[in-house]
Amino acid sequence: MQLLAISDLHLSQTSNKDALIKMADHRDDWLIIGGDTSEKPELHEFAFKELSKRFARLIWVPGNHDLWTFVSKSKYAKRGVEKYNLLVEIARSFGVITPEDPFLEWPEKSNNDTESLFIAPLFLLYDYSFRPKSVDRKNVKNWVREVHAECSDEILLDPKPYKSREEWCWERCDTSIKKLSNIPDSYKTILINHWPLRLDLINLPRVPRFTPWCGTELTNDWHNKFRANVVISGHLHTRRTDFIDDCRFEEVSLGYRRQWNVNHGIDYYLRTIIAD
Repeated sequence: MQLLAISDLHLSQTSNKDALIKMADHRDDWLIIGGDTSEKPELHEFAFKELSKRFARLIWVPGNHDLWTFVSKSKYAKRGVEKYNLLVEIARSFGVITPEDPFLEWPEKSNNDTESLFIAPLFLLYDYSFRPKSVDRKNVKNWVREVHAECSDEILLDPKPYKSREEWCWERCDTSIKKLSNIPDSYKTILINHWPLRLDLINLPRVPRFTPWCGTELTNDWHNKFRANVVISGHLHTRRTDFIDDCRFEEVSLGYRRQWNVNHGIDYYLRTIIAD
């Protein structure tokens, strides 16, 4: 029995969707799905249906692409919190654990000690605080445009009913802090969020000013505050492992077709969080 993770499946790309169907049966293993499954709710249904056949348990968090709404297709399309709630409803219909559900205790003891673990799926968003102190919030887009385009979230990720994505982020952080604070001190955690929890985990040489859409400074010390063994994120499409304060940080993205070898299959890119 293992705990595995992957994010950024981007199933709107045909190659990625076709590869998911070819995944192996992982029997008793659990899988973390770290956001950016697809912009389309029907592809979430597809993913949960297929992956639930192959894994004993699924844990899901949303990413920014999951929350996008293409206004041109339907003015009645769900957006903001309504879009998120729809995805939670779809996930739950397949028995998938979401950030709205109670945290999940890992049923096995860790290999090297007797500490118990809680798996904590989170949905935290971002508040543009991952920007230089010299750049005012109102000038972020102009600063980014000096080098490259801003994130498509500015058009497609509606924060409704919140006034801004920042307000939504702050509410999600407040809610998550209360929930995480209820975990007994005797437990360590596995924290899961689509966006990285720390600015120093981000290295994007091709789009160096993308950082404002990558997280919030509010979570900088959460790995210590909430006794994390492992912190899992995606979003960056830069698969890597880092260690900070004896905590392991895993970026588990698959990414777009050009960013992975389809001949290997998706199973090759599953990151092992807890081994059997």
